[in-house]
Amino acid sequence: MNVLFVCTGNTCRSPMAEAIMKHKKQDWNVQSAGIYAASGGRAAAHAIQVLKEKEIAMEHISREISAEVVNWADVIFTMTHGHKQLILGAFPEVSDKLWTLKEFVYERPEDVVDPYGGAVEDYRRTYEELDGLITEVLKKL
Repeated sequence: MNVLFVCTGNTCRSPMAEAIMKHKKQDWNVQSAGIYAASGGRAAAHAIQVLKEKEIAMEHISREISAEVVNWADVIFTMTHGHKQLILGAFPEVSDKLWTLKEFVYERPEDVVDPYGGAVEDYRRTYEELDGLITEVLKKL
């Protein structure tokens, strides 16, 4: 299974989701990308810290979403409805494998809150939210 997580800058939510999924499902291929990512950047320091606290390894270099990665993916999960709409606009052919995380899990069009620029506690809350969502995703896939 090839899983792609997408957020805005590919420094907080999607890299955390990628690391959590890789930790839970080591035999799957998992990647992340950002709608407006600056390719070659590091993950946010607080994201790295929170994952380290949970003993989850993360090696991450940010990258912008591309045709190559969306075509590679069997399933694509975005953090927000806006991300999903932008992907649909650029890559309409992926509509059958594209969901927001909460839409897939709860069938509700809610967003995962962006901790960018926040305190480490904000990143811990985002981690807990992502961890719960990914646990539910794994039950459904």
